Amino acid sequence: MQIDVLLIGQGLAGSLLAWELMQRQLRILVVDDGAENASQVAAGLINPVTGQRLVKQGGIETLLPAAVHAYQQLGMQFRQTFYMQIPMLKILRTANELSMAERRLAQPDYRDYLVGLAPAPTGINAPYGVLQQRQTGYLRTEALLSQLRDFLSNKNCYRHNSLQYNDISLEPALQWRGIYPRHIVFCEGYQAIANPWFRYLPFQLAKGEILGCESRQDIPQHILNYGHWLIPLEASRFKTGATFDTRQLDTLPTRQAQTALLESLRSVCPLQQAPDIYQHRAGIRPATLDKQPFIGTHPRYPQLHIFNGFGAKGSVAIPWYAARFADYLQQQAGLPPVCDIRRYDETYFPA
Repeated sequence: MQIDVLLIGQGLAGSLLAWELMQRQLRILVVDDGAENASQVAAGLINPVTGQRLVKQGGIETLLPAAVHAYQQLGMQFRQTFYMQIPMLKILRTANELSMAERRLAQPDYRDYLVGLAPAPTGINAPYGVLQQRQTGYLRTEALLSQLRDFLSNKNCYRHNSLQYNDISLEPALQWRGIYPRHIVFCEGYQAIANPWFRYLPFQLAKGEILGCESRQDIPQHILNYGHWLIPLEASRFKTGATFDTRQLDTLPTRQAQTALLESLRSVCPLQQAPDIYQHRAGIRPATLDKQPFIGTHPRYPQLHIFNGFGAKGSVAIPWYAARFADYLQQQAGLPPVCDIRRYDETYFPA
């Protein structure tokens, strides 16, 4: 069986790249072991301005429209809404945070994403008020991945299989279990640290835990951003997260994370009674040392590629980069230098 691209991994990166390649009439196959991945756990938060210094995500003017368009197209294909656009309130807890918010509001290039300052809504503890943010929301990642898996299966483009690297032959022709692809693209998330061809790349993994909660009281109808975050869902449900742990790199939920998230929530919403926790999940973000994706071709094996390393901002970044990588595979354009793994060639070929 000859195909154009064999993709390893059906997280958000592998799924959206598969979709992009299929729109271009390429013959693909996605191989995935069916295990829960970080994309399924992630809240899919989309927030153009982040951190204590309220820094605009690099390239957001390009990335966000591409993401919204992609998710709208997928929504029309599958007749449901995947991207939920909800305004965000950044909780201002110190005079320095208020000063930084005022500074950003005065900058013209932030006006598309920041609305203004406001007093804290009833029931919200924000000593210096809140910063109103827009063009924010979240991706219903799990629903999207489920739809795309079914779509790929129906097209005979999905195989539930645990890939073993030694099953891949590079010579005399690229081959995996009777499949002869022109390219193999690894979209494995954090598991790339064990990939014999790409483990030289400097991943900086981080475990994150998220709670699914149900409240017996009214919940805010904005996303709340207070170091952690609260995302309102349907019927008095919400998600809160996420923790950040670079040491304990497993996918086991912990009591410590649950306690930390609930205490953080209580400090912002002191009138909220203890919510019922209906879900507690943990995943490992495939973040990178320089905070840029790992995309491109192996320095020695031109048929092997990687599309990975999007970390916590994959929901907004992956659609645009998937299109760029598809152009690259079709030899229509080079890769943006910021993401091209050639920046680490010296690591692979040390002096």
